[in-house]
Amino acid sequence: MHDPATAARRFLDHLVVERGLADNTLAAYRHDLERYVAFLNSRGVEDLRDVDANLVRSFVASVSASTHGIDEEPYKATTVVRMLSTVRSFHRFCVRERIVQDDPASGVVRPRLPRTLPHPLTVEEVVAIVESPSITTPAGLRDRAILELLYGGGLRISELTGLDVDDVDLEDGVVRVLGKGSKERDVPIGAPARDAIAAYLTSARPALATNRSRGALFLNTRGGRLTRQSCARMLDQHAHAAGIRRTVTPHDLRHSFATHLLEGGADVRVVQELLGHASVATTQIYTLVTTEHVRSVYYIAHPRARKVHA
Repeated sequence: MHDPATAARRFLDHLVVERGLADNTLAAYRHDLERYVAFLNSRGVEDLRDVDANLVRSFVASVSASTHGIDEEPYKATTVVRMLSTVRSFHRFCVRERIVQDDPASGVVRPRLPRTLPHPLTVEEVVAIVESPSITTPAGLRDRAILELLYGGGLRISELTGLDVDDVDLEDGVVRVLGKGSKERDVPIGAPARDAIAAYLTSARPALATNRSRGALFLNTRGGRLTRQSCARMLDQHAHAAGIRRTVTPHDLRHSFATHLLEGGADVRVVQELLGHASVATTQIYTLVTTEHVRSVYYIAHPRARKVHA
């Protein structure tokens, strides 16, 4: 079996059964593989044994040179790198399963990514956003609880929307989170988040709940589980209401959570654990943010930092 499409389906089956990946991750793999197989078909490749390193490089170049969406925007470098990573994983699988003998992607160099540092909000900006929702309505109580939890626990938006009521232990101040790779972790939350969640559970969720709610923690106005898209829109609305003119995403609150912890003296490995990062290297990008913050404060505040000597 050397047909690219058949091998790709077998690889996806492997990801579903043996890797236990999240739905969003599987969707990304599926999209990338469909594009890769279509590219190979366009080049007349019907046998994986005919794929060489130059062909893989051509695929990467074709993605880099193409556009997507209504606005025909070029693909970001991170997307190109992700697609190459998918192709590499696919070919490694094919060698491991003895579908082919050689891995044509092993020698293809990954494009260099420009280093982009997170842009965390200030503590004052976070407070303004979190306190923006009115707590006189069920939706307002829900929004306050969501914002407190996103910042107070540093959760990914998919982790937050996936929470059930039983995942929250208000007595111990802990939330059980299902992170990437289906890895569970317990995230501590402070008093403001606990109070906000308690108020939501007591006074808001019962008003929103319907027969379709089941165990979902955060509900929309129809009683269904709140979606990631709805949460993102809600956050952006409250950010604008708080007078913040930049676009604010749920991940910005996660960035802010990590940066503010490190600025407060937290150990980077503790922050790694709280964020659910598999590698401390991923967390260390936030130390670069705090270093830049320290430098900027120094040059602004020290009386001789900017002095020019003759």
